[in-house]
Amino acid sequence: MKANFFLFIKIVFISLIFTSHLKAQNKPKLLYGVAYYDEYMPYERLDKDVKMMKEAGINVVRIAESTWSTMEPQEGTFDFSHIDRVLNAMNKANIKVIIGTPTYAVPTWLVKKYPDVLAITKRGPNQYGPRQNMDITNPHYLHHAEIAIRKLLEHVKDHPAIIGYQVDNETKAYDTSGPEVQKQFVSYMKEKFVSLDSINNAFGLDYWSNRINNWNDFPSVNGSINASLSGEFARFQRGLVTKFLNWEADIVREYKKKDQFITQNFDMDWRGHSFGIQTEVDHFAAAKTLDVAGIDIYHPTQDKLTGLEISFGGDLTRSMKAGKNYFVMETEAQGFPEWVPYPGQLRLQAFSHLASGANMVSYWHWHSIHNSAETYWKGLLSHDFEPNPTYLEAKTIGADFSRLSDHLISLKKKNKVAILFSNEALTAFNSFWIGDSYNGVLRRMYDALYNMNIETDLIDPSSVNINDYKLIIVPALYAAPDSLLQKLDEFIKKGGNVVFTFKSGFSNEYAKVRHTIQPGIIDQACGIKYSQFTIPDKIGLKSDFFKVEDKDNYIEKWMELVEPVTAKVLAYYDHPQWGKYAAVTQNQFGKGTATYIAAYTSPALTAKIIENAVKKAGLWEADQEISFPIIVKTGSNRNGKTVRYYFNYSAAPVNFTYPHNNGTELLGNKKISKNEKIDLAAWGFVIIESEK
Repeated sequence: MKANFFLFIKIVFISLIFTSHLKAQNKPKLLYGVAYYDEYMPYERLDKDVKMMKEAGINVVRIAESTWSTMEPQEGTFDFSHIDRVLNAMNKANIKVIIGTPTYAVPTWLVKKYPDVLAITKRGPNQYGPRQNMDITNPHYLHHAEIAIRKLLEHVKDHPAIIGYQVDNETKAYDTSGPEVQKQFVSYMKEKFVSLDSINNAFGLDYWSNRINNWNDFPSVNGSINASLSGEFARFQRGLVTKFLNWEADIVREYKKKDQFITQNFDMDWRGHSFGIQTEVDHFAAAKTLDVAGIDIYHPTQDKLTGLEISFGGDLTRSMKAGKNYFVMETEAQGFPEWVPYPGQLRLQAFSHLASGANMVSYWHWHSIHNSAETYWKGLLSHDFEPNPTYLEAKTIGADFSRLSDHLISLKKKNKVAILFSNEALTAFNSFWIGDSYNGVLRRMYDALYNMNIETDLIDPSSVNINDYKLIIVPALYAAPDSLLQKLDEFIKKGGNVVFTFKSGFSNEYAKVRHTIQPGIIDQACGIKYSQFTIPDKIGLKSDFFKVEDKDNYIEKWMELVEPVTAKVLAYYDHPQWGKYAAVTQNQFGKGTATYIAAYTSPALTAKIIENAVKKAGLWEADQEISFPIIVKTGSNRNGKTVRYYFNYSAAPVNFTYPHNNGTELLGNKKISKNEKIDLAAWGFVIIESEK
């Protein structure tokens, strides 16, 4: 009897150990990855690549999204050997795989058979060669893309290495606007507006005899001079992207397992690097079909590394799914020749992604390519495939990701500040050029918040959670429906704080200028009015309120001649003629406060205005006493503890006084006390975990 009892205890003990081991095996881990293209390799080296990946801590690769013509060399003839060999090699090495649907670059045979697959844009018909040159609404393209997706997924769906799927690649409408797309737009307009009179009145098409009196006469919008009509077509094109991604995701959903995800690698606006809101995609609408939002973030390095693009891209992508963690599908390891990172920068960049809420950091790409358009965009490995300083640094990242995964994965944030952006406002604002784009205005506001360590979400007109915030920044909300402006009024009245910039409230959602007191709808909340505006020439602000240096005391590109009604003036223009007009005002409205910036203020002035609003909202805390180049990111981990990252974005050592509860510095496993002085090396950082 006693022997049976001890045998029972032994079995239970072994079972508990096995269950515990199984749970540990199935616990989500940080993903550290690369895009891998075995079919691009100049010689056989798959086993060597896998070995080097394992040594670097790479635990996921993305494959297959770029080579439709390799997978289907001729119509109906499929060859999956290049995919199979990579899947099998990765599975053997316990490296997970994300399969990309290969639809963003079309094969030659498809274009030969159906030339109309290539998009017609306002510049004329596209030529074969570049990627993303097709019309995503073309029936021949969609038919063969569906066959390709289904054949691929039927072939790979049961492979144990696959953890998820990426639909398409950096999808946009690619300015497709040929005759067939114009017909679709007319159908869209019929459904939305019903009558031509509604369109003519809403868009003011009597101007220059643009009035449309018969649906059969509806012209191509490619030559339109009407911002309302052009803006509606841009909205329609963004809708095409959402529809396309929904279509692909629905196909993939038929094949994927319950524990596999669907993602997409959205990209951002481009100024030689990732910069702002993508003009051609409604990210929030398109992300609804995804299990996990993904992003491609490319940024300057070396002396120009600030972390701004990493932070902005992360905040945007996290916000797409209402705070859900996201994947960095692509970022550079070496990238352009001018982006080869200084020692320490690759680590700083990788952990900066985690600090914004990423659960995966993946490089584009593993190896540098030896020919074609991206020859000089270098991967983690250079053209010789040998270990290099960037690869060796990546090995330390992989080791630390693995070791600290349980502490750093699935960081959750509860930010009290949001930036309200609008695709409609973006399109409308950019239709009337003032010397900078909508994204330029938005980024000036975002950058100010970033530099003072105010973490930020992004919201758009569809967001329903605006009351979660204490402060909302509203850059250049040029085109907006009455309902959105009224919602902001109500937010202020109930105790919220809003900072509006110039050109907000000026027109309705169709870019038709309001014929009321400007700024439209929000004039009472802001306590101001204006009817004139001009372009400044060497004008500063007449105020000691913001205390900036003389070199920073300037406005540029745009100024409104604002008169206060109930608002307090924080700064007037310093000008002999315009000096009686307000440049910055603040108004108590109900229980809240509206700040209005009537001109495009310098970065330093913008920062001071934002700082004032942050303090007014009661959000200035200990970490705001620390500022760039030390950047602070905070969140809660799945163990219920607070994790704080302190990054040094400079080439010089810096130090700061840690102002929070005692904790543990995770990288060095060292105890940290409140008010302890902490030194950060050049491009260095610490991660401190503490009780809340």
